[in-house]
Amino acid sequence: MADLSPKDCELTTLDEENLWEIMENHRYKIVRNVCPSRLTPYLRQAKVLDQLDEEEVLHSPKFTNNAMRAGYLLDVLKTRGKTGAIAFLESLKFHNPDIYTLVTGQEPSVDSDSFRGLIDTSKLTECLAGAINTLQQELSQEKLRSQALQQHCYKLKEHLHKLGAQNKNLRDKEAEHNRMKREVSTQFHQVLKLKDEMYNLSMRYTSALQDKDLAITRCRSLQEELYLMKQELQRVQMTSSCERESRERLLKISSDQNSKEVSRLKEENEKLKSLTFSQAEKDILEQNLDEALESKQELVDRIHSLRERAVTAEKQRKQYMEEKEQTLFQFQKIKVDFEIYKEKMNALQSQVVELQKERDQAYSARDLAQMDISHSLTEKDSLRRKVFELTDEVCELRKQLQKVQAESLSEIKENVMEPSKLGKQKLIRMHAINPQEDNDFSLLTSTEHWPDLSAISNQEQMGSFCSSSPVPPCKQSLHKRITKDFLENSISVSNVLVRRRPALRILSQVTALTFQGDSFLDQISIIGGNHTGIFIHRVTPGSTADEMALRSGTQIMMVDYDSKEITFKAILEDTTLEQAIGLLKRVNGFCCLSVKINMEGYKKLVQDIENKVTTSGDSFYIRVNLVMDRKADGELQVQCNDILHVTDTMYQGQSCWHAHRVNLYNMKDTDHGIIPNYSQAQQKLITLIQDMTQQSTVFRKQSSGGQQKLVRIVSMDKSKVNPLCSSSDGSQTEPSKLEDSSIVCFWTESCFTLVPYTRVKPYKPIRPRPVVFVPMVIGRILSEKLSLLKDFEKCPTEYLSQEEYEVRRQSGDIIHEKEDPSHHNYVTYQAVESLMHKNMHCLLDINLNCVQTLHRAEIFPIIIHIPVTEKNAKKLKKALQRLGTTEEQILETAKREEAELEKVPCLYTSLVPDCWSDVDSLVNCARLSIADEQKKFVWIERSPQ
Repeated sequence: MADLSPKDCELTTLDEENLWEIMENHRYKIVRNVCPSRLTPYLRQAKVLDQLDEEEVLHSPKFTNNAMRAGYLLDVLKTRGKTGAIAFLESLKFHNPDIYTLVTGQEPSVDSDSFRGLIDTSKLTECLAGAINTLQQELSQEKLRSQALQQHCYKLKEHLHKLGAQNKNLRDKEAEHNRMKREVSTQFHQVLKLKDEMYNLSMRYTSALQDKDLAITRCRSLQEELYLMKQELQRVQMTSSCERESRERLLKISSDQNSKEVSRLKEENEKLKSLTFSQAEKDILEQNLDEALESKQELVDRIHSLRERAVTAEKQRKQYMEEKEQTLFQFQKIKVDFEIYKEKMNALQSQVVELQKERDQAYSARDLAQMDISHSLTEKDSLRRKVFELTDEVCELRKQLQKVQAESLSEIKENVMEPSKLGKQKLIRMHAINPQEDNDFSLLTSTEHWPDLSAISNQEQMGSFCSSSPVPPCKQSLHKRITKDFLENSISVSNVLVRRRPALRILSQVTALTFQGDSFLDQISIIGGNHTGIFIHRVTPGSTADEMALRSGTQIMMVDYDSKEITFKAILEDTTLEQAIGLLKRVNGFCCLSVKINMEGYKKLVQDIENKVTTSGDSFYIRVNLVMDRKADGELQVQCNDILHVTDTMYQGQSCWHAHRVNLYNMKDTDHGIIPNYSQAQQKLITLIQDMTQQSTVFRKQSSGGQQKLVRIVSMDKSKVNPLCSSSDGSQTEPSKLEDSSIVCFWTESCFTLVPYTRVKPYKPIRPRPVVFVPMVIGRILSEKLSLLKDFEKCPTEYLSQEEYEVRRQSGDIIHEKEDPSHHNYVTYQAVESLMHKNMHCLLDINLNCVQTLHRAEIFPIIIHIPVTEKNAKKLKKALQRLGTTEEQILETAKREEAELEKVPCLYTSLVPDCWSDVDSLVNCARLSIADEQKKFVWIERSPQ
């Protein structure tokens, strides 16, 4: 340690507590202004710090800034006692004199000999040599790392180059695939266009008949109204005439009575004036006069009332006249409308007559075409019989010809051997023999498989059915002739509906063959699947299928098999290879097979299989409802609710499926392997449920401490049987009568109702999806918090009257009804759609049974499940109290709603119970989960029907 000055000696006289008290009083300034890396060399030389302490101070990850390192340095030196304090003050004297002055109140005095004794020259040399060695070792290690990184970079460049080449190849294949898809789409649209034209014609005819019926009904109603109007007009006329006669009669009677009464009164008045009366007589006369005046007043009042009635009658007459004019006007209008409707009906009837004529002509043309086809088939059959007869005759003639040739050759040899006896050699007429006749005969009797039509053009002249050669046609010519007739018949009757007949039915490019298909699957082999269709790959030579001209590349569209034991009718356009094999395996007798030629699709499928692009023509997606562990090499380990892409339902000819796990974000296939088929998986599901019942648990512990779901209980109604397992008359096939029913078909036609696989289809969301929380009580808490954020908003409810509710319910606009006894508030489809158009996540407060209603409206919500335990419920205690809910109630509600999650027809996400500690962290976890679910594809369950 350096020599101390007189002032320093004053510091050394202080005890340990005083020294550290002085430094603790100025600790803030020290840690703010001191750099530990400058002080540690001196402190290490002063023996108050060792190498480990220096490493901890300078390089510990716990100390993220210089102040923390300086503070830790002071704490370490404090453990060294008084020596550590003095050494620290001496280091401040050398490197931070200002801090030294601040702490001690003294000016630092540093002599030239202050650094003596800190370290010897030999020790310094050893220290420098050690440091140099350490630096050289680090330099060599850095060189080795650099070389390794360069090699790794070179490998990465090579790998990048290979990936670029693969990417270019994949792009080329993708472009070719897109081109073929466009071609298929174009052909498909053309087919749809033709179907639409046929449908429009039938609809026009139907609408014309409906218009005719409506017009007839309208005409009858108008006639009834006209008859009623005539009756009403007659009644009004009768009433008006009666009123007029009664009024005139009353007026006439009243006027005659008044004139007679006045004249009588005048006469009596004259008589009375000429008479003289006594007082008593005068009183009587006055009384009579008063009575006469009263009667006169009554007559006057009656006259007034009659005049009022006359005025009223006149007003009614005018009113009736106006009504009569209006009635006549309406009658004229109805008459004009009747004439117009009559003209329309005449025109419509004429059009209907023309349509009936055209229909009759079409029916007659169809019948003629059917007759021509039947005649041509009959002629072909007769010609075939003649061909076989001629073949036998030709064989006999050839035998005779060979015999004659052998005799002629023997005679020639004898003539050659005895020239002297014969003298001059006679000329012998030789029969001209076609050197290709033997080849033709070998072709005729060959039992090899028929080649493609394009391979027989070189033998068309000698083996053609229509050639002039006496040699019978070969099998290639017969096959070509059948195909040519089939195409001509397809073109001629493509726009005519053809009735079914026992031998042949032609509709567009599909033809139906009826034959005796004993052990039909032994006669042919098939490839394909639900994505490409079912194709005939090979045909056994000499079999019934071979005689019916079934060839490679023929697509099977439908099979209709009827026997005493089994009856079924199945369309194979959308069936898997496993289903098709199971169906065709049951055909063992007379059946009807609908086929069409699709060489382009067949060649594409064969090319993909040969190039190992795929192993079959199957392609569909499923949601797994149970856990399946990997027990052998090649098997795929599957978790419950995994989405798999099934690409082969008869993998390597076995009753198992080949599937790929699907990436939920981009729908790409990842790891692949073998999984059990439907019936095998169903048996595993039943076994797993039985094991769980014995163990009384549905979950098992994982090594990470979480819970893994083993099964998802999904059941189907037994009455909803797949149409592939029903007969033509709707009766069910008995399972005991099926051969190998495990591979016949799947999707709920088994005797069990539990579903191990659920078929799903993908949907890519474009707009923000609504959000549903489970349980609903916690969802209300989260909705209040999330609605304050930018991209979230609570779904508003609407108050509707009873009439509005009925109208909106019938239109399918009602999603959910709020449980409020005083109001009728409803969540409507229009409210959800408006928020989605605003690019907002609509926060829904609805039950899980409303999810299917949303799916029917093509709205697919995000379902967030928050597992609730007693520990988690305590974290939400305050929030639950604000909603008036207790912890016991939320646990019971969560248990009930978690059971309903099994019935939801889509995937849902569950939060990890330990990922949140309070409401704010729960909101953050829910927000991140919603953002993650928005990026994924939506997998919607498809009905087995």
